[in-house]
Amino acid sequence: MKSQLWLASLVALSAALPAAADTAPGDVAYTDGAVAVSLTGVAGDAAAGAKVMTTRSEGNCVACHQIAAMPDVPFQGDIAPALDGVADRYDEAQLRGIVSNAKMSFEGTFMPAFYKTTGFIRPGDAYSGKAAPENLPPILTGQQIEDVVAYLLTLKE
Repeated sequence: MKSQLWLASLVALSAALPAAADTAPGDVAYTDGAVAVSLTGVAGDAAAGAKVMTTRSEGNCVACHQIAAMPDVPFQGDIAPALDGVADRYDEAQLRGIVSNAKMSFEGTFMPAFYKTTGFIRPGDAYSGKAAPENLPPILTGQQIEDVVAYLLTLKE
């Protein structure tokens, strides 16, 4: 009976602990624009990544990029490179770096940094006309970045 109680306590305690801690945006290590280490230590979910990429309030990647693998998504953009075959052009670390902060790979790009909290030039506070608060959150969480990367890795020619 004691061993069952001990096991139940251990299971409850492990469920209460976070699975992995996200790497803080300011602590991400870029090497030539690539991020070799997962931001969360948890594998990305490609289906969740596809949702992030097509949701306006999240990544909304399709606002700028075309993705032939998503024919049901309307109003895909054409101002950024098509993402078809992107997994043949970049490896996982490079994709993680590009999604986290494309400016680390492509100087002058207009792609937003999805995992950045500092170094902005005059961000506004929604539509108020006032400056944003000091501590801006990243656009996407570390797990959302991992999910998007998992989806991008499915896009092969």
